[in-house]
Amino acid sequence: MSKMKMCHDKVRLNVGGKLFVTSITTLGNAGRGSMLSAMIDDIWQTQLRVCSEEFFIDRNPSYFSVLLDLLRTGELHIPPAMSEKALYREAQYYGILEHVRAAKWGSLDGNRLECATSISGWATGDGTAIRASQDGGCCVVHGSMVHIYDWTMEEQSPVTLDYVNVNDAGFLNPQRLAICTCERGDKAGGMALFNVKTGKMEHRFRAHHNGQTKNFTAAAMASGDCHLYASCRGRSNEHGIASWDQVTGQQAGFLYEAPSWPLGDACKLQWLPRSKLLLVATLYPHTEDAFIGLLDLRLKDVVWSWMESESPSSVDENVVMDAVSMEECSTVCVVNQYDNLGFIDMRSSNQIIRWRDQYQPRKVSQVEERCLAKLAAWGSQLFCSKNDAVCVFCSPDWEAARSVQTAQIRKMEGGAISDISVGGDRLFVLHNEEDVFDVWETPCISNGADGY
Repeated sequence: MSKMKMCHDKVRLNVGGKLFVTSITTLGNAGRGSMLSAMIDDIWQTQLRVCSEEFFIDRNPSYFSVLLDLLRTGELHIPPAMSEKALYREAQYYGILEHVRAAKWGSLDGNRLECATSISGWATGDGTAIRASQDGGCCVVHGSMVHIYDWTMEEQSPVTLDYVNVNDAGFLNPQRLAICTCERGDKAGGMALFNVKTGKMEHRFRAHHNGQTKNFTAAAMASGDCHLYASCRGRSNEHGIASWDQVTGQQAGFLYEAPSWPLGDACKLQWLPRSKLLLVATLYPHTEDAFIGLLDLRLKDVVWSWMESESPSSVDENVVMDAVSMEECSTVCVVNQYDNLGFIDMRSSNQIIRWRDQYQPRKVSQVEERCLAKLAAWGSQLFCSKNDAVCVFCSPDWEAARSVQTAQIRKMEGGAISDISVGGDRLFVLHNEEDVFDVWETPCISNGADGY
């Protein structure tokens, strides 16, 4: 690269033989740490002022033109014939990939979702779980393998766990993935942290009991403000919820389960950032008596709970299959085996479920043919999968025991839905019948990604 000169605020860039004239202000929009920001620093340090000289960059000018317009307007316009993956590569070179991601799709609005892409994997079996990352990437669990995708939907190196079944997975951050597995006799299993790019294990989380390191099965996990949590089952009754420091990876605590707290078999954990509580749900088929509780790890106590055996309802309504907390509404949302949606008030314990629906099939075969419903929450929006569709609801009104369904999304391909997940302003939908998942986004109102 030759020296770059500028006159007043103008900058002349020769990119791959094509001349671009822009301003320091525009290049400054790239942000600190970018290659373009470093160019600005070079200008001020050398105090160059000769307008006739240019700064040569040996890259494709077509992609640079799109990226320069993004820095000028904040809008991303991708010509139909342009390769998006190649554009991402160029954005990575200039250090503005996050700008592209921010402009690619808008804040998640369940009423305006569009299917951005469908990804077919290479696994031999069906995916069992999908988890979204904070930046819009995801991972898909296939038995003892975890396939990882960054936010551009480019597959990274998969994690292979030598025939140890994966129970749960979750992103600590876009670069690190925690995986929960079953214990094995050779002391494998438990929970470990993996590098998203390489698929290599970086740390194994240890559980200690009475000064000894214990083998354990990690069933479900969640990450909080500064800790990582997992439901644990050990060989010597070390059943409960363990916590580890996210920075050091060292165990920070262990809350042992009580007779009325089936914590070790919990199949779902959810961190509630406002109240600093951990939702723990032990549901069918892990138990015949469903338990949902809110744990305060600071007090080492369950501060709120609901159990099926203590909640009056009919037998058919009793089989709670999934649960998610909507903290803003002080509500736990549940769904049963018939896809009926219900709400539990979090303001006092052992409340009854207020069911929104009362559907019950006439034949058992109608239930057996359907995938079990899954729940996911994003702000005041609730997503519930029902067979091959996802229903979108507004904030639950617990007092009226109803929530307004505002949208329904469905794709013709892929078949029934086995899992859903929300993260990075994206909704991920994993299908049961084929090794495929869909990525749903909210288009930016000003986004012209479909072409000029």
